[in-house]
Amino acid sequence: MPITPATATHSSSNGTAEAILLELVDEDGTTIGTAEKLAAHQPPGQLHRAFSVFLFDERGRLLLQQRALGKYHSPGVWSNTCCGHPYPGEAPFAAAARRTYEELGVSPSLLAEAGTVRYNHPDPKSGLVEQEFNHFFVGMVQATLRPDPAEVGSTAFVTAAELAERHAKDSFSAWFMTVLDSARPAIRELTGDAAGW
Repeated sequence: MPITPATATHSSSNGTAEAILLELVDEDGTTIGTAEKLAAHQPPGQLHRAFSVFLFDERGRLLLQQRALGKYHSPGVWSNTCCGHPYPGEAPFAAAARRTYEELGVSPSLLAEAGTVRYNHPDPKSGLVEQEFNHFFVGMVQATLRPDPAEVGSTAFVTAAELAERHAKDSFSAWFMTVLDSARPAIRELTGDAAGW
């Protein structure tokens, strides 16, 4: 894992798991404090900073990941390439690049910030709530994936038409369509009109 000032403070030297803290924010995205990760997702949820990554191959296909079955939140569902939460004090861009590498074993060949979206999505299966101020990023991936099986159950590259078919029959994360729709202008700029996004 790349070490930054933020990640260094969240790496345990004796191998024990530390509580993961998230940045709490106000409606404008200004940091107002921290909360433990699971506590921030308990109903009704606390508004916190998050990120979502949408990576595409050279053919304009979106890389989806199926979340590992062992994850406590939204296990087994399909979602965007990578998503997560910056550590307190960690820039969203740095967190997005870090987690993409940790989960999928690749670094994007291109990654650009594409905006923010605020949402409130309860997860009916777990009872947890996503109250998030989400920074989203679009980019390209050209390297061979090496997914971490503890994080990722499966991956797939899909066209816009294939995603529509898959979304109609498979389970997706509660936040997926909200973030995808918000990212579409940047995605179209990246992939071109012919890709159909």
